[in-house]
Amino acid sequence: MDRAYSIKEHQAKKKGALSSVITVGAMDYTLLIVVVILALIGVVMVFSSSFMRANTELGDPYFYLKKQGVFFAAGLLLMLLMSNINYEYIRRLALLLYVIANLLLVLVLVIGISSHGATRWIPLPLIGQFQPSEVAKAALIFFLSFLISNNKKLLTKWPTFILLCGIAAITSGLVFLGNNMSTAIIVMIIGIGVIFTASPYIARFVVAVCGGVAAILGYLALSSASENFRAARFEAFLHPFDYPKTFGFQIIQSLYAIASGGMFGLGLGQSRQKTFLPEAHNDIIFSIICEELGFIGAAAVLLLFGILIWRGIKTAMNAPDTFSCLTAMGIMILVSSQVLINVAVVTNSIPNTGVPLPFISYGGTSLLVAMGLIGVLLNISRCVKT
Repeated sequence: MDRAYSIKEHQAKKKGALSSVITVGAMDYTLLIVVVILALIGVVMVFSSSFMRANTELGDPYFYLKKQGVFFAAGLLLMLLMSNINYEYIRRLALLLYVIANLLLVLVLVIGISSHGATRWIPLPLIGQFQPSEVAKAALIFFLSFLISNNKKLLTKWPTFILLCGIAAITSGLVFLGNNMSTAIIVMIIGIGVIFTASPYIARFVVAVCGGVAAILGYLALSSASENFRAARFEAFLHPFDYPKTFGFQIIQSLYAIASGGMFGLGLGQSRQKTFLPEAHNDIIFSIICEELGFIGAAAVLLLFGILIWRGIKTAMNAPDTFSCLTAMGIMILVSSQVLINVAVVTNSIPNTGVPLPFISYGGTSLLVAMGLIGVLLNISRCVKT
């Protein structure tokens, strides 16, 4: 794939302009419709899972609905805007975006707001809480795509390969310093995924992945020795019903919700477990979908994500140049990894960790960045190889 793009680009340069191998057409409307449907499902499910809590704690059952509705409207406008802005402008700003994103991550460590043991948010007037790690994911995709597309020789030697991995590790490390291990892992998955897409040297990734897994296992071993909360979460993952009132509580309630949904669900708004689940409208929202919409509804949501990922990969395969190909793949790696981890957590397939379900979980920064990235993907889909 990468060599094919190189030939195309070389031919284009010989003819005098890249536009000679690009045809600009309509955007991928299937991709657009699927994302809008997922985001609308998110608005509905955020309201369904939060109205009782919002009424009890805030005196307004529509509090989270109104905020998520505003986020959706703003995200839709941003997505349509980005779909009409040539992705070449993003290529030119890639370095600046990467630097700004990392500076924001440093700022989080200084003035950030902590919640549930993690420091993730910067308080902003009028807007509320802003989560720089979401912006950092996008910035890393753009910057690595920019570096590799400008100099493919970076992939041919170990030192430059390590340099590219180090760029991802810097951003991941800054996120980790905020005690946000799950997002730090996703950042590394995105970085390694973009590099892997462009590189023909598979053996290097075996070494890199083995090193990463060894580092995580080593950290968990040290955590177990010090008996911190991550060790407790891992133990609760293995034996959740041994910790029904502490670290096993959330996953137990999530499993109850999934089981009680059955094939067709209890009905929209009829979830029983949302009264027990902490933050039911956030990272654990997929269990509420399972309970209220049943196996059929949950499978439909996963099918929509499958269509989204398929269209995204198809866009990457038809992208006109290396930068747009790697950017499209990076966006799909981001979405697919978060979906996989989120669903794995609520089904207790992996230890409990806080990763939002893209387009559906409550959260302004997450939704805006995700829809903005889809806008970039839509812009790339308008350009096809000829």
